[in-house]
Amino acid sequence: MKVQDGAFKKAERLTKLPPYLFAQLDETKRKLKEKGKEIIDLSIGDPDIPTPEPVIYRLIEASKNPVNHRYPSYEGLLSFREEVRKWYLNRFDVSLDPDGEILTLIGSKEGIAHISLGLLNPGDIALIPEPAYPVYQAGVIFANARPYYISLKEDRGFLPSLEEIDPEVASRAKLMWINYPNNPTGAIVKDDFFQKVVRFAKKFNIIVCHDLAYSEISYDGYKAPSLLQVEGAKEIGVEFHSLSKSFNMTGWRIGFVVGNRELINILRQVKTNVDSGVFQAVQEAGIEALKLGEKLTEKIKNIYRKRRDLFVEGLRKLGWKVNMPLATFYLWIRIPGGKSSIEFTQYLLEECGIMVTPGVGFGPSGEGYIRIALTVNEEKLKEALNRLEKIRVK
Repeated sequence: MKVQDGAFKKAERLTKLPPYLFAQLDETKRKLKEKGKEIIDLSIGDPDIPTPEPVIYRLIEASKNPVNHRYPSYEGLLSFREEVRKWYLNRFDVSLDPDGEILTLIGSKEGIAHISLGLLNPGDIALIPEPAYPVYQAGVIFANARPYYISLKEDRGFLPSLEEIDPEVASRAKLMWINYPNNPTGAIVKDDFFQKVVRFAKKFNIIVCHDLAYSEISYDGYKAPSLLQVEGAKEIGVEFHSLSKSFNMTGWRIGFVVGNRELINILRQVKTNVDSGVFQAVQEAGIEALKLGEKLTEKIKNIYRKRRDLFVEGLRKLGWKVNMPLATFYLWIRIPGGKSSIEFTQYLLEECGIMVTPGVGFGPSGEGYIRIALTVNEEKLKEALNRLEKIRVK
């Protein structure tokens, strides 16, 4: 039936998505705001720092050029892809061909969601870590494929235990997602982990998709590696990147995917049928960001490092057990006391006016944790610590 009980019936694939856990929290947040309570929102991974001025100026100038007012190419400007090539070579010592091994995206989220449509058939198995960025799962579900979840445990450094995956499942799996530096846990890897991933993928003939969105947000001398630095990785995988976090360009919607030529072309085929590319003026701004590289990212990550130090040290003084992350701008914190992650999130919102993200929103293994995003200024972080003084933790 087209209509059921007076309402339109949504597609079955939408019913397979996890429930929207934040509806009740949003309602509580709205009511508290109506009562005049100021909410400190530490739940959203959306940088509050403005996009660097040189990038903005490049956009302004590029927007004036009528050439940029027409449809862009599906692959993205060759000049943008060439700048990605230079950036990857300089940052990771990885050689890429701009003509076939680099594809411009409308933010990495778009590409992450769409690649499953090009690779997975109904019933195919995709290996998905959890807790994880929810879009990996959503893309698999939209392709009518089957997610197989790999729990990321704290005692393993939030790394997937590849050797514990059922060989029968691995032999049937077509795709695997990984993401390091990791959202939501902030976990990092060394090069040997990617070597294990490549060996595992070749053994079971699995495609690997690596989300590297947080590579430039790192601290204390740590520099995140690329999957493609490992010999043979380009034979089995692709890597997604975004300018959103590195250059504070979340609203600009520009990213890219690099790696295996055949896989890039499959995603390109999907994209030619569902979008019309990235506004060329935004791509020119992206060129400016990549060209300036560390001159911009160093300033940005220093701001996050100061926030990290301030908030972690402040929480520890209040009795919270918090790890000091070496990457991302997230804190993944085990909940003190016996509340569930949703209950504790609701408690913080009602008692302290502080909004965080319940860990279970990233998957069942996220239960018992909350995620805090350091995307507010130091004054608000200090105010949050003052508010947290009134609650007791064990």
